[in-house]
Amino acid sequence: MIAWVRTIVFMIVFYSISLPIVASVPISALFGDKAVIAHATVWTRFHRWATRVILGIKIRIEGTRPTEPAFYACKHQAMFETLELQALLDGPAMVLKRELADIPLWGWAARRYGAIVVDRDASAGAMRGMMREATAAKATGRSILIFPEGTRVSPGEHPPLKPGFAGLYRTLKMPTVPIACDSGVVWPKKGPKGPGVVTFRFGDVIPPGLPREDAEARVHAAMNALEA
Repeated sequence: MIAWVRTIVFMIVFYSISLPIVASVPISALFGDKAVIAHATVWTRFHRWATRVILGIKIRIEGTRPTEPAFYACKHQAMFETLELQALLDGPAMVLKRELADIPLWGWAARRYGAIVVDRDASAGAMRGMMREATAAKATGRSILIFPEGTRVSPGEHPPLKPGFAGLYRTLKMPTVPIACDSGVVWPKKGPKGPGVVTFRFGDVIPPGLPREDAEARVHAAMNALEA
């Protein structure tokens, strides 16, 4: 019962305040991309405050990440990491499903932030578009973030990586950092959210240029390290 009350309070507080934050992105956009990224950081820090104070969720960081821009591949179990990593990784360009990018207002804000939009069908045209957008983001000095399993999964699920990861790994030629995340334990797909600790574990840096099978195997293993 307490978990449900906290979850409902969180939803009321977070979404009611998020609406004006997202709606005001056009104002920040007048001052350029850096202003939009800073605007997004304010939102994600508010999210961190709300999850900590209302839901009792804290984060723990394990491992280290490069100081230079990198290609990050993270486990995806909840909405939690999509916002938390924006702050932790200093405003990366995030690969985003087109369904999310098509949401009125929010989708526009995500595109203005620099989201890299990809279609689920993974057609040749969609893949080329994703590569172009990611390459453009890299040229600005930003890191790139992808959730290579393609969608949220429950704890214990280890689906294979989608083709988009291999394409970006080959094209970007950036140091690749896998991230394990166990947010699904406190933030399930259904039911109330519960208090606890979400761990982000940064794996060893994977250099560019490895055969596809080797790179995918190393990323897949490191992403699932918290469930080993």
